[in-house]
Amino acid sequence: MAEKLEDWLNGEVAELSKLSVGELSNTFFFRDPLRSTYIDHEHFYSPADGTILYQKVVQPGEQVLEIKGIDYTIQDVMGDSDYDKPSLVIGIFMSFYDVHINRIPYGGVLNYKRLEPIESTNKPMLAVEKDILNKVINPNNMAYLKYNERMSNQVYVPSLNYTYHIIQIADEDVNVIAPFKQQGDLCAQNERFSLIRWGSQVDLVLPLDSRYN
Repeated sequence: MAEKLEDWLNGEVAELSKLSVGELSNTFFFRDPLRSTYIDHEHFYSPADGTILYQKVVQPGEQVLEIKGIDYTIQDVMGDSDYDKPSLVIGIFMSFYDVHINRIPYGGVLNYKRLEPIESTNKPMLAVEKDILNKVINPNNMAYLKYNERMSNQVYVPSLNYTYHIIQIADEDVNVIAPFKQQGDLCAQNERFSLIRWGSQVDLVLPLDSRYN
């Protein structure tokens, strides 16, 4: 359930901060709580728990945000210089306190591919986590968006003849994105499909389609 950042910080985070680092990192972090599986063909659900960093409709080549004077475009999000569809992009940052199990926003056929980091090592995400805990969103601390390893998940929805994308972005560590599904599996809405260990981000990319509002 969505809530204001301040309410989350003053409630759940304040309570969890009482746990030791060992309890948080070894037990709590890897929790996978039971949740009702809702099927609603009128809506897309969020693929991840976390804090929304940005949500906007962008054209090909248009910036999603600016990082230290450099545009971060929809092509950067996708890891595909040829991507040319106007899209709604929603970036969700998963902090140390969030559940790191990812779920399918709308049922369909899942395929995925791992995209290697642009540089030899991934950039850390810790500064963004600290920003969030201080109630600040600072794009200049998001260099990891341009450079880090990511998993590009494509979901084809046969009933709509529509394809959307879930982009999982790893933290400083490598090989931390763990798919649960095989290529070409049919996944139900809100079904678990992957886990990202440690700090991470998930972007939901919905190409605009004149058939749908």
